[in-house]
Amino acid sequence: MSKERILWADDEIDLLKPHILFLQNKGYEVETVTNGRDALDALESQIFSLIILDENMPGISGLEALQRIKIMQPNVPVIMITKSEEEDIMNQAIGSEIADYLIKPVNPMQILLSIKKNLHSDELITDKVTSDYQQEFMRISQLINSAQTIEDWYELYATLVRWELTLSNADTKMDEMLHMQKVEANSAFAKFVKRNYEDWMTQPEHPLRSNEIFKTKVLPLLDKGEKVCFVVIDNFRLDQWRTVSPLLADYFNIESDELYTTILPTATQYARNAIFSGLMPMDIEQLFPDLWVDEESEEGKNLNEAPLIQTLLDRYRRKVHFSYNKMNDSAAGEKLIQNISMLKNFQLNVLVFNFVDMLSHARTESKMIRELAKTDVAYRSLTESWFKNSNVLEIFKLMAQNGYKIVLTTDHGTIKVDHPINVIGDKNINTNLRYKVGKSLTYKAKQVYEIKQPRKVGLPAPNISSTYIFAMNHDFFAYPNNYNYYVSYYNDTFQHGGISMEEMLVPIVTLSPK
Repeated sequence: MSKERILWADDEIDLLKPHILFLQNKGYEVETVTNGRDALDALESQIFSLIILDENMPGISGLEALQRIKIMQPNVPVIMITKSEEEDIMNQAIGSEIADYLIKPVNPMQILLSIKKNLHSDELITDKVTSDYQQEFMRISQLINSAQTIEDWYELYATLVRWELTLSNADTKMDEMLHMQKVEANSAFAKFVKRNYEDWMTQPEHPLRSNEIFKTKVLPLLDKGEKVCFVVIDNFRLDQWRTVSPLLADYFNIESDELYTTILPTATQYARNAIFSGLMPMDIEQLFPDLWVDEESEEGKNLNEAPLIQTLLDRYRRKVHFSYNKMNDSAAGEKLIQNISMLKNFQLNVLVFNFVDMLSHARTESKMIRELAKTDVAYRSLTESWFKNSNVLEIFKLMAQNGYKIVLTTDHGTIKVDHPINVIGDKNINTNLRYKVGKSLTYKAKQVYEIKQPRKVGLPAPNISSTYIFAMNHDFFAYPNNYNYYVSYYNDTFQHGGISMEEMLVPIVTLSPK
């Protein structure tokens, strides 16, 4: 442990010699003064790692000295010690952003614990996290090799995300090891999906799917007479939900926090329209052709969400008045806040936030955004900043104040791609990098998941010979023409549409207002 220098100011410092000797034996240098004036003089000429300050000293009081210390050396942690238990003094000290507050008499171990907490917490946490992850490493590897059901994969993915967040908050040098485990897990998950996806679409026993979210999570609450706000954040992964969920803790209790499995392709046109309609894409195309948008169409792929919701409510014979609001920018959010009283007229309010999806696209197109969201850690940080500093959090607060239960979910997640795979198609082939659909595709079958009978799994077939192919792991599809430019442009960008835990295993959460 490095030798840290501590300044201790107390008018009864002679009585504290046993404490000082104890700290010196622990490897700390301790300089002592008996009043606030001498403490300030010492700070003008010396650098200290931490200051211990008695509140009740003659001349300049501890609180007065604290104010000047914060000006002179604002980043040095200050531990205040006092005989007084008066709440006002405690509030003033805490309001001045002290590191700790101890009431006399104090013992040497109390002082040592406070010093460790303020000077060595990062390295202590790093050591503990490193040790814990090393012990967990084998269990995670066993989970990857033994996962047989979708519940196994939910548990495994949640475990990997938990460690991803834990390791990102501690400088453990274990990030690369975890990344290797995630790559291994995604490879095994892709094989699992290839073996089971067709059965999931055709058999009664299957994971909760996109088209079942409304029926299983929203309608039961409406039937109980609850006021419900159904929130869809486009492109919202589990790690992002875990990052922003603490921001809602003051306003909501978490009733349920689960994962569900999105349909393929994990793209808005398919997955989100399935959520709002309660139907598979093929059924939307057949039952409501005017609400379905083909791949080749220039029309926006998510323009018919409100009408699709109405078809669902009609089909289940629910006479529920609902509002639908889509937020693509802060102006739309501000407009919603200004008209929040109007939402009280509806038992169901549907809110769609497109920021995270826009962020992933902007990261591809903008060099500046790519630098700001260079890693998954940075990507999560930008999501958290948006959630906290935009009007999104205010909207959630207002919903809590008005007694709305919130069902929060997404249509799909996203993954950072770094491995190009060649694919050749005709001029009508779609542009998504993680899935392709066409009637004359050329590719290596072992590198993709192919669906040659789309209607069997609930997908539209634009042509009688249409085939869907899906990229797996961190792969993305690239064309042979202008290959090097194409790969350079899209390598290391966040994409969706294919098969990975990040894209397919996504959160579905129910929140009740406090």
